[in-house]
Amino acid sequence: MHIPLILIFHIKPRFLIKYEPPCVSFEMKKLLWSLTLFGVILIFPVNGVMEYDKMEKFTDFNGTNVYQTENNVKSKAKVTMVGLTLIKNAALRSAVCLDGSPGGYHFHPGSGSGAKNWLVHLEGGGWCSDTESCEYSKRTSHGSSKHMEKKIPFTGILSDKASENPDFYNWNRVKVRYCDGGSFMGDNENKDAKLQFRGKRIWTSVMSDLLSNGMEHAKQGLLSGCSAGGLAAIFQCEDFKSSLMSSTRVKCLSDAGFFVDATDVSGDRSLRQLYTDVIEFQSITNNLPNDCLNRLNPTSCFFPQNLINQVKTPLFILNAAYDSWQIQESLTSKSADPTGSWADCTFNLAKCNESQIMFFQESHDTWYSKNSPSVKNKRIAVAVGDWFFERGGAKIIDCAYPCDKTCRNLI
Repeated sequence: MHIPLILIFHIKPRFLIKYEPPCVSFEMKKLLWSLTLFGVILIFPVNGVMEYDKMEKFTDFNGTNVYQTENNVKSKAKVTMVGLTLIKNAALRSAVCLDGSPGGYHFHPGSGSGAKNWLVHLEGGGWCSDTESCEYSKRTSHGSSKHMEKKIPFTGILSDKASENPDFYNWNRVKVRYCDGGSFMGDNENKDAKLQFRGKRIWTSVMSDLLSNGMEHAKQGLLSGCSAGGLAAIFQCEDFKSSLMSSTRVKCLSDAGFFVDATDVSGDRSLRQLYTDVIEFQSITNNLPNDCLNRLNPTSCFFPQNLINQVKTPLFILNAAYDSWQIQESLTSKSADPTGSWADCTFNLAKCNESQIMFFQESHDTWYSKNSPSVKNKRIAVAVGDWFFERGGAKIIDCAYPCDKTCRNLI
């Protein structure tokens, strides 16, 4: 299989970029990852890209498109707002959020040459691993459709503007909302706590609705996801492929979803405990891939590094090299650094010494613009597009941090 990876290892072409995607909210830097001791490798084809003339666009933390003119004047860009569709008969299908409200998605139809192409994007938003954290999520859009926005802006890979999203702008584009706290993998309930863990049902119900709405005839399909949704894109990649015609070109993109089973500065594995709690509290074990469970324990089978070798569909893994949450909470948490020797470095990379820098990797937040993070002038959106459409190939190794000036840390 052809797997372009970002900051990792896999069979097939690897894409690695220092980048944090536009779909990641501040809180969702929480479970990005910091892969240490690996260089940044990017395998992609070389192809021309559309350039801005007098204006360049970037995306802020709220997903708002902003343009900066030559006179350094910023203005809000007019973005396409897409309405929320609640899953029909959600209760009967058990396709519900943590609080029992219907799952939902946003759909914007394609046009012209993209009318028979489909991009399905899985939203992220962290995990809930106990009654307290799931009860909190129930009071937010990550646990209840009652709190979801009725309309959201489609930006980045979901944008309908060729100048912002040259390869996928006129496709049918779908954003599946994340409200189960288990990376779309749960199918259970906690009656005592009145919690529904039905992410798997949300996924299958949305897929069923989209297939009946024309996706079954797709010529091309891309499943993408961000953060917890990026992990879900890896889990659901083969199911997405098998749902479409054998003649359909199908690939998957995991954006900021490759969370690594890495040791923190104390030698422990903080993220492993979180995953163990999520799996046990939501009873996810039976929904994990059997080929992984035959080799490893359930917690290990929640880490992409133990899953991707079984993914036969082409997979692009896009991930941050240095990421703020993983640095602050997973790799240098208070329990791992009780003396506070990493404190200054944790909150300001400029204060890290050489050995600490080697332990971390970095984060970014742009998709397609002149100031997008790039490797050898290859921007993220261009790399993904070139990979999907197989427009040639090349292997490029980035220089060590901080020599690449297109990479900017956010902590």
